[in-house]
Amino acid sequence: MIKLLVAIALAAFAGVTFGQSFPSRPITLIVPFPPGGSTDTAARIVGDAMRPVLGQTVVIENVGGAGGTIGVQRVARAAPDGYTIDIGQWDTHVGAILYPINFDLQKDFAPIGLMSVNPQLMIARKGFPADDLKGLVAWMKANPGGATFVDQNAAARLTGFLMQQATGTTVQFIPYRGAGPAMQAMLGGQVDLMVVQAAVTLPQARAGTVKILANLSPARSSVIPNIPTSEESGIPGLYASGWFGLFAPRATPREVVARLNAAMVHALADQKVQARFADLGLEVASREQQSPEGLAAFHKAEIEKWWPIIKAANIKVE
Repeated sequence: MIKLLVAIALAAFAGVTFGQSFPSRPITLIVPFPPGGSTDTAARIVGDAMRPVLGQTVVIENVGGAGGTIGVQRVARAAPDGYTIDIGQWDTHVGAILYPINFDLQKDFAPIGLMSVNPQLMIARKGFPADDLKGLVAWMKANPGGATFVDQNAAARLTGFLMQQATGTTVQFIPYRGAGPAMQAMLGGQVDLMVVQAAVTLPQARAGTVKILANLSPARSSVIPNIPTSEESGIPGLYASGWFGLFAPRATPREVVARLNAAMVHALADQKVQARFADLGLEVASREQQSPEGLAAFHKAEIEKWWPIIKAANIKVE
């Protein structure tokens, strides 16, 4: 009995010591997409702002492929010590069931905190013959299968399917490895349509190189209030969920998760970070959602909402 109590005390002491000494070396933040996309941009902004609290550099590593699931799998299989984390989103932590993954989206991760909620925008190349969602649907009905639609992640694939279902139209899906390369293809006139987070779209829209057709969020965004929703455009139910959160491998000590969370919360409270997020069209998550428990609840709600829709759509990506 005495040996057992001593063992428990030593384990508790080791956990506290580890939490207090963490981190003692740089932390790797996996971005599961190529450089240049909204996920990469947000990760670099927050990672840099976390450094003062952590006392260590947050190193961004882009690990793209398979809709982001390759990078996320690396985190799921990493040592649960807090030194390898990922910036997750709908595509990688909800819609990843579209892919043949070998990790559990609910059980293999320890939530650190929700960073932002992000408007999803339907955009078109500069010369496309439609300027809004109503015009797009009319053109697509007059030109069946004539529109090319970027398939750069799980959210894009599902949104394209829902659009076809809601409007009775068809599109040609064109696969790309991430939003950055896909946007370059759109700027080059190689594809017609794309669903992407505002962070990728707004700089190009302001420059007049792409056209925003609709905001696919349930309500207008405070950072782009002039963009109508799909429901306002006459297509209710056509919406996509966008957000960013930080995740660690499961079994990461609570003290380490708390330390990472404190650094993230500090970063999101920085006015410079908030200004950069607003400029990109990202809305900082509420303080409650920024907690590990807040992200856990948010993630659970997203899964409960979207998995039945995904399964009913019967979409699989090889």
